[in-house]
This record gives sequence, structure tokens and C-alpha cells, in this order.
Amino acid sequence: MAVKDYRNVVDQPWGKMFYDLVYRQLDLPEKKRLKILDFGAGFCLTADHYAKDHDVIAVEPNEEMRNLRVQNNAYTLIPQGEEYLSTLEDASVDVIICHNVLEYVADMDPILKQFERILKPDGVISIVKHNDLGRVVFYAVLNDDPKAALELLDKEEDEGSIFGSRKVYTGDTILSAFSGKMSLADSYGIRTFYGLSSNNEIKFTEEWYHSMLELEMRAGSMEEYKNIAFFHHLIFRKK
Repeated sequence: MAVKDYRNVVDQPWGKMFYDLVYRQLDLPEKKRLKILDFGAGFCLTADHYAKDHDVIAVEPNEEMRNLRVQNNAYTLIPQGEEYLSTLEDASVDVIICHNVLEYVADMDPILKQFERILKPDGVISIVKHNDLGRVVFYAVLNDDPKAALELLDKEEDEGSIFGSRKVYTGDTILSAFSGKMSLADSYGIRTFYGLSSNNEIKFTEEWYHSMLELEMRAGSMEEYKNIAFFHHLIFRKK
């Protein structure tokens, strides 16, 4: 999938729901103005959303994604990557957002250590990652391809995507990179059900959208459904 095609996906109901779930799960206060770092901001949808009420820095090294970004609200765009983190002061950021990024970096430990350094006490890090058990369900049900699902059960790494090879990691892997000042405050599943139907027409109706959003919110907090969600949303807090 080309970057421009991926940009079109996030404008569809099944793309929009991902963001609506993240916003509700993260539940940032609107009345307290926060300094937010969106690392690997992509098309800057999340950065733009939070820039309405907060001071947001969006870090995105991919020029093609930057050119297709959303900008309805004022945020600071940094056309760099990991190297930008070292320019930030200790304990200078309230919230760090890093969604579907760490799977594609060569070594995520230095990035996580920088996150911990620049995060204020009681600050939070929101990390969204792929969950391969959810992808097994996706291949078996939506794609009607049980062979691909079986193959995925035995793989440690995806064949790749437009962003490169996708690594598999867990919440414990992230915690092990921190110094002990961070704890896992909350965890949720995302896209347990809404990506499994091929009936896209119904997904443009308000009744379907609001009911599915509520179902995803409730299921995303239940361990049984969290285990087979396509994404995991992990929220870490600095002690």
C-alpha cells in the first residue's frame, strides 16, 4: 500500500474509529494545558486533535507523510526522527505519544530511555503496537485465508509493510528498557471487531459507528478480547 492510499484509509470510518478509541482511552484533560510530544506523528491526525487544547510537538521524518498531514490547529512540526529527542530538556514533556512506531525502528531501547528522561514526573507515555494474535484473527476471518493465519502463528516478524519490517514486542519488553521509574498504568485492546466485517457500506451509518465504538471501548478493557485485538494500547506513567 502506498503512503497516499494509507492516507485515504485513515479518513474512512474504520480509520477514524482507531483514533476515536485512542482519544477516549488516553482521556487527557482539556482544561489543563499540557506539553505533548507526538513521536512518529505520521499524518499528524493525533497531533492536530490535541493541538486544539494543548501545546503539541509533532516529530515526523517521512516527507511524504508530512506533505499529506492534517493541520486544522496549530502545532510544531519537526521534520526529524530519533535525533531530535536529545535536544529536549529533562522532565520537559507531560505526555508522549508513540503509536505504531517502535515496531519499525532498529533499536527501540535508546528511544524509550529518552522518553523516560524528558517525561515529567506523573507524566504518561501512550504506546500503540500491533498484536499478532489479532492479526491471526484478521487473516482467518476477514481475508478468509487460514493458511496465512497458520503461517503467522509461527513467525516472529512480518514480511513487511510500507514502513519496513515489523518487529514483535510486548509490554514487558518496553518496561525492561526503563530504569524502574515507569509503570504500566493501563492497557487496552483496539480493533477487536470493527475490522472483521467486509460490509463497508454499513460502516458509514451513524448507528453502526456509535454502537461499534461503544462495543470496542467495553471489549478493549476485557482481557479475553484484549488478547485478540489487532492493536494494544499501553499507557505508562512516570513515578
